[in-house]
Amino acid sequence: MEPANTTIGLPDVQASLPTLQVSLSRVGVTGVEKVIRISDARGDEQLFSARLACFVDLGPQQKGAHMSRFEEVVNEAIGEVILGTSAFRAETLAERIAEIVRERQDALRAEVTIEARYPEEKPAPVSGIATQEIFTLFGSAVASERGTRRLVGVAAQGMTACPCAQGLVAASARERLLADGFDEEQIGRILEHVPVATHNQRGIGTLHIGVPEGSDVVLEAHQLVAIVEESMSSEIYELMKRSDEGAVVERAHRRPRFVEDCVREMIRGVLDGYGALGPDTFVSARQENLETIHQHNVVAERFGLLGELRHEIATGEHLRHHVSRREWLDAAGA
Repeated sequence: MEPANTTIGLPDVQASLPTLQVSLSRVGVTGVEKVIRISDARGDEQLFSARLACFVDLGPQQKGAHMSRFEEVVNEAIGEVILGTSAFRAETLAERIAEIVRERQDALRAEVTIEARYPEEKPAPVSGIATQEIFTLFGSAVASERGTRRLVGVAAQGMTACPCAQGLVAASARERLLADGFDEEQIGRILEHVPVATHNQRGIGTLHIGVPEGSDVVLEAHQLVAIVEESMSSEIYELMKRSDEGAVVERAHRRPRFVEDCVREMIRGVLDGYGALGPDTFVSARQENLETIHQHNVVAERFGLLGELRHEIATGEHLRHHVSRREWLDAAGA
């Protein structure tokens, strides 16, 4: 650890007593931009542009944190990843930085979040034309004297079709068809074969999973992205032919979903895809839809432990308290 006073003759102002001796929950830096190299279980390694945030708690006897040490630690850890022989995963890098920051700042806890934008190439649904999609990868860690907990997460965009408006349009269509001489059976067949119009939203889904310390479960970003995209009415593509556009719109209108449906489908995807995860695993699912017929957006989210979710599904009981991200991270080693 570096000396508290690196300049001879100058006082260490940060270590002096504050005028009001009360602790601070978080002190640190945000918006630190770095280039990092991240690997996955497939052995692929890529350079990504990332933004980092680093925080520590601050005791009541210390006036301020040593802000320059955050940058030094980040540079040191990033240097290992960029120049080393093997790349880290995002959550592993966050863990390494958090543990060093806690030591250098002499803090009880340190929290680090990494947000990296990364590309994946995938084919359009009908033409198969290659299109590059951009997703967001999150890696977070909290280090304390009891241990370190990590979170991995992703954010992806998709499309949703409103079930409510679709029901209203279908009801109007049914009335007009009845007035025009069609019987109920014919109308049912028409509405089954012809997707009914509704208004659409571009949705942003975010999914985080935290596995307790000691677990060897590997969470892959592309698998989490697949869960998020599948939770919405349809995936979207940056580059499409007209046949692809028709397929995307029809798929979305055949799978109308509210913002709440998307969150529940993300939870379903985690429960179905990661059945081996233990009850202390943390899950956070969030969906925001950018409305097209309103000036506001709509949001839904669910966070908590897998054990809580499984209990609710099995019993139908509404749990009044859901374990939050902060609660779960701070429970490391408990």
